[in-house]
Amino acid sequence: MGRTLKKKKGLKIAVIVLFCLVVAGLGALGYYLYKQANSGLFFEGTKLNGYDVTGKTCKEVLLILEKDYSAPKLELKEKGETALTLTLEEMGYTIDEMQLLDSIQECMREQNLRLLFSLMDGNEFEVEVPFEYDEDVFHEAVSAVKFAQPRISSVDASLEFNGTEYYIEPEVYGNELDDADLQVLVKDYVDKLTSNNRPQSDASLDVPESFYFLPAVTQDDGEMNTLMGIYNSYCKAKITLTFGEVKEIIDWSTVQNWLDIADGQATLREEDIYNYVYDLAARYDTLYYQRDFMAHDGRTIHFESSDYGYQMDKDAEAAQLIQDIQANTEVEREPVYAVKGYKRNGRDDICGNYVEVNLTQQHLWFYMDGELVVETDLVSGLPKDGRETVTGVFGIPYKKSPETLKGDTWEEKVTYWMPFFDGQGLHDAPWRSSFGGNIYQTNGSHGCVNLPGQAAAVIYENMQERVPIILYK
Repeated sequence: MGRTLKKKKGLKIAVIVLFCLVVAGLGALGYYLYKQANSGLFFEGTKLNGYDVTGKTCKEVLLILEKDYSAPKLELKEKGETALTLTLEEMGYTIDEMQLLDSIQECMREQNLRLLFSLMDGNEFEVEVPFEYDEDVFHEAVSAVKFAQPRISSVDASLEFNGTEYYIEPEVYGNELDDADLQVLVKDYVDKLTSNNRPQSDASLDVPESFYFLPAVTQDDGEMNTLMGIYNSYCKAKITLTFGEVKEIIDWSTVQNWLDIADGQATLREEDIYNYVYDLAARYDTLYYQRDFMAHDGRTIHFESSDYGYQMDKDAEAAQLIQDIQANTEVEREPVYAVKGYKRNGRDDICGNYVEVNLTQQHLWFYMDGELVVETDLVSGLPKDGRETVTGVFGIPYKKSPETLKGDTWEEKVTYWMPFFDGQGLHDAPWRSSFGGNIYQTNGSHGCVNLPGQAAAVIYENMQERVPIILYK
């Protein structure tokens, strides 16, 4: 009986010891589990987005993800050359640290909830790495103005004039491009990079040729080539009309305003050319216009009309001008005249070459090129019976030596004859022994200007066709 008590007592002690050991073990295990759950570290064998995060805190994991996921750079290339390299941050893409940290902490909480399983087998977690996007930063960074090569505008082919002929300046292909297209391309690509749950390596994008602004007009443009051909058929025409030293030039600057172009064909507006010629005539014609003449003594003699001067043949000049323009070459000439004087410089159609006759003083002065050739007394027409010498400005159409002058009841032979108006003219008068004074009032001519023989000879020798004579009182 004593042995039985001893056996029971030993068993009881063993049970107590075992219990104490179990309690102690459970306590130790509980303490271990508690310590692990509150360590703030990921357990052995834990992976997050493929990274081994064993023994790392949430913030350490955050830094790893932030570094690697923000690391990729995007290289933009033009024709195989690097144009611009940007980081995600430079393009306005930054990681939302708080949101990412929350996701990592959620993984740790899940780890702790599955404490025993997590300790035995580890865990594999996947989290989204959230990016924030700043549109303003993106638009400023992703712009062609930031490219390595300066931007050059495309230039249309153009029709140019070098002063002699037209040519086509070829188009220029520049490298300006539409930032909006570029930004859509880049954003689509970067959005794919940042939406992947694995870190990405550096990437490159080629800028498509279609993004560049191309010339709208090229050197092959049919309309421009047709226009060049038309212009070159007229632009070399240069007609210089001479009015003495004064010149009127009709060149391309004028001719182009007279062209009508339609359906690839050009025609000259003849009405405009005729109007131009009529305007020239209004400015330069002197025949039948009023005239002021400065006499040898400085007086100004006014004539309401002049029978001497220049008059353009307007229709013939317009026709000749059209012909010259169509010939497309240079020509210098006088206008086509219906009536010409002796010499002109602009509207000055005397130019120091004239015979001046003062009928009151009965005196004549003859000038050539501004130099006095001879002056002399004279006898003019009897101031009655229709024999008075005419006043006015006339041209001397020709000269003749000798000549026989005839009237109804008389006939005289002269050596020097220079007519100027309706049977009146300058001539020698060998039958007279004296000239000047008041002879003309009682013994005047039949209208002619009688001259001493020697003076008449000098005038005749120097007289040229169409030299003007000015007769006044």
